[in-house]
Amino acid sequence: MEGFRLNLKSHRTLFSVIFFVLIFVILVSAISIVVFLPRGEEAFSELWVLGPGHKAEDYPFNIRAGEQYRVFVGVGNHLGHSADYMVCVKLCNESQPLPAALNPSPSPPLYEFRFSVEDGGNWDAPVDFMFLDASRSDGACFIHRVSINGVVFPINSSSNWDSEKIGFYYQLFFELWLYNETSRSFRYHSRFVGILLNMTC
Repeated sequence: MEGFRLNLKSHRTLFSVIFFVLIFVILVSAISIVVFLPRGEEAFSELWVLGPGHKAEDYPFNIRAGEQYRVFVGVGNHLGHSADYMVCVKLCNESQPLPAALNPSPSPPLYEFRFSVEDGGNWDAPVDFMFLDASRSDGACFIHRVSINGVVFPINSSSNWDSEKIGFYYQLFFELWLYNETSRSFRYHSRFVGILLNMTC
C-alpha cells in the first residue's frame, strides 16, 4: 500500500512536470508565431486631391476665365519601400475618356510633378490653375489656353452645352505614375482623381 502511494505521488509529479513543459512549449511557439510572422498589410499607393483650404471641401466648381483657382494634390506611399512617382495633370471635356483601371487617359499631360516618397511618407503640392481666352459659340464653350502653376499651355478644348446639368463641363484630373526599375521608365499606377468644373465663360 505504501509503495502504491509512493508510485502514485511520483506519477502525479511526473504528469505535472510534463503538463507544464507542454504548456511552456505551446506558449513559446505561439509567441514566436506572433513575433515572426510577416505583417499582412497590402502594398499600395494613395492619391488624393484637396480643396484650397487643404481639406476635402470647397473644391472649385463654377469657374470663370481669367480667375485663378487652387487645389492640392497628394500621394501616400505604402509600398514597403521608397518610390519615385510622377503625377500628370490633364484636362478633358465630357466626351473625352477618363483613365481606366489599367490604362491612362489618352489626353496629353499639361503639367507634371516628379518626386520621391519614403515608405510610409506623404507628398503634396499646390496646383494653381487658370483658364485663359475662353469664348462661346454655337452652343459650345472654347478654352484656348490654360495656366498651371504659372506655366501656360495651349489646349484648344471645347465643351458642348449640357442641358440636363446646365453647364459647360470639364474634368481636371491627376494620374499617378510609378517608376519601374526594370523598364527604367514611369508606368501608369492605376490611380487617378479629379474634379468636375463648370466653365461659365
